[in-house]
Amino acid sequence: MIAIKSEQNEQNTALYQTVLTSYETLLSQRGVGNELLGWMDVPSIAPLKTMRAIQKTANLIKQKSEYVVVVGIGGSYLGARAVIEALSPSFQREKPEIIYAGHHLSESYMAELINLLNKVEYSIVVISKSGTTTETAIAFRVLEQHCKKKYGKKNYKYRIVCITDEEKGALKTLAIQKEYPTFVIPDNVGGRYSVLSPVGLLPIALANIDIKKIVRGANAMSRILKESTENNPAIHYAYTRNLLLKKGYNVEVMASFEPKFYYYVEWWKQLFGESEGKENKGIFPTGLIYTTDLHSMGQYMQQGQRLMFETFLSINQASQLCRIPKDELDLDGLNYIAGKRISDINQQAKLGTILAHQDG
Repeated sequence: MIAIKSEQNEQNTALYQTVLTSYETLLSQRGVGNELLGWMDVPSIAPLKTMRAIQKTANLIKQKSEYVVVVGIGGSYLGARAVIEALSPSFQREKPEIIYAGHHLSESYMAELINLLNKVEYSIVVISKSGTTTETAIAFRVLEQHCKKKYGKKNYKYRIVCITDEEKGALKTLAIQKEYPTFVIPDNVGGRYSVLSPVGLLPIALANIDIKKIVRGANAMSRILKESTENNPAIHYAYTRNLLLKKGYNVEVMASFEPKFYYYVEWWKQLFGESEGKENKGIFPTGLIYTTDLHSMGQYMQQGQRLMFETFLSINQASQLCRIPKDELDLDGLNYIAGKRISDINQQAKLGTILAHQDG
């Protein structure tokens, strides 16, 4: 038994050293794919000049639009949508409303979208490095023709913004020919890491979210991650998930008790699935939103096959206040928690879930 534990400790130490080496390789940009690590240098992909131009364009679009259709798929829209859904009110959002197209091939969805756009004022932000991604290209062709028909040949071009490659690609060529305003997707930034470039910042700005605060927060975290390996959340996360993989847990469930994180989890799934799912390797990423999914997947998570581990994504404090009132009849038996915030109950549900799943 002692020999086995000693061997395990040696293996765990070796794994931790591998994680540290990989992290150092990433920071020094010496590894394979280093030409696409521009996302690690936040000031270079979100300089003040670019943010000012983005905000100016967003302000112009907001003045004439009830809706903005963001046309893109994968990294061209998931990061922005994750931020927008997490930070926007659930109901009665400020205009313009951000809606999406080009992220699937549903004919019914597109027809319903056109029916909506017939009745409202709108603009289009199309995001594609090549301009030939099938879902995005089809949606943009339909929307561009609709926009031209609705607003006329002289005016429609002021309602379309392209975010694309600096020099090449079908969308870049089209933008030049039709004189659409454009923003550049940096060459050294892969699509799924592009949320802090114009790809994410323009839609986020259109959703009335302060992009300067977003970038300032990203800069602060970037400094933390680069300055030390001690208590570094990236290193600890990489080590822990790979340690669990070695133990046979090859499915990771990103779970949150906040429904506004639904698209954050979707973005995380893309980041890890597309990055790691190669050469018959990688942890399979999936996600659940509790407590909703406790009433569907909770049983499996607690007592199903032991092939997964859970990572819980939490917030420190709810941004809005809502307390449970007292009721004279108390027929539902909830007076014992009267006066408490719903977030307090949610927190206890989270702790109880963690304990139950550990026991399972």
